[in-house]
Amino acid sequence: MDFNRRILPFYMTYPGMEGREGNPIRDLEYFGQMYPERVKRYQGRVMEMMDKMDYEGSMIYDEYPDRYSLERIAMSMVDILRKEANEAMEPIPEDEHFEALIYVLLCNEVYKRRHGKRKSYWIF
Repeated sequence: MDFNRRILPFYMTYPGMEGREGNPIRDLEYFGQMYPERVKRYQGRVMEMMDKMDYEGSMIYDEYPDRYSLERIAMSMVDILRKEANEAMEPIPEDEHFEALIYVLLCNEVYKRRHGKRKSYWIF
């Protein structure tokens, strides 16, 4: 018997179907498509703002990014989003949960850019 032979699950036998082990970035993008509409809009704006920070030598590619710097970036994004919402006369949450949401979306985007492709393009 050949015990060194690996038995593959059925879903890994089809071409292009690696499953969850294959591409975690694809999983993140898939679940990102299930976000509520408002969160999708915020995610899109976070991606646009991150495009300006996506360059060689950027702090987002440091081995251990500084938490304070990430929080500062998230707060500047919150300020921009609130300013845009005021100009468009649309309601935007004024509590700490909104700030936490933007911070999580920022960390998610940093993860994708560090471990996946340089820029992520979601189709919503």
